[in-house]
Amino acid sequence: MTGGPDEGPRRVGRPRADQVRPHSGRPPREELLCAAAELFTVQGYAATTTRTVAERAGMRQATMYHYFGGKEELLAELLESTVAPSLGLSRRLLADTGRPAARRLWELCRSDVLLLCGGPYNLGALYLLPEVAGSRFTRFRRMQAELRGAYRALLARTSVGAELAGDRAALDLRNDLVFGLIEGVMLIHRSDPDRPVAPFAEATADAALRIAGVAGAETAGTGPAAG
Repeated sequence: MTGGPDEGPRRVGRPRADQVRPHSGRPPREELLCAAAELFTVQGYAATTTRTVAERAGMRQATMYHYFGGKEELLAELLESTVAPSLGLSRRLLADTGRPAARRLWELCRSDVLLLCGGPYNLGALYLLPEVAGSRFTRFRRMQAELRGAYRALLARTSVGAELAGDRAALDLRNDLVFGLIEGVMLIHRSDPDRPVAPFAEATADAALRIAGVAGAETAGTGPAAG
């Protein structure tokens, strides 16, 4: 990701991993990120070298270093690209006080699942890498924390949030369960990558609101047409 945290996700192709990527017309940075996305998720982060990323992108390793300092920088940009669109949406939803908070929370859940599972590569699975705990990924973790906070803020504005207003720990637990479900969809998606993503995202958003304890009339009108 080359811009601010509200940029949309990059699209990556699905060429065969054993061939040099044909010239696509993408800028070199995009080409390298596409190659890294494929190799990190198909071959594994530890098994991927900067040389293989460069070769997969159809360029020399020295050329790659003109755009990226190494594997960590490539991984950081890919991770940030999985959070930035949802973070931008969450800010807009928090500002949109004209609709019930439950509907906005549902929309955020659905959109987040579409982002994490809608591309050709399971980039969300990269969250589980131990390397992500390193200092190079501080910005990603900060973005992730802000997104988690947005989930909590929307949940706090629902009827359940009102009931738990005096019990911060209970509200935090509900939010952790919701956020954990959304970020955990990568594991479910990995078991059946050909599952249609749109109904999966909607079902996950429905489940998230049930886990949060938001139900009944408060969730009426949730769904794509209500957004």
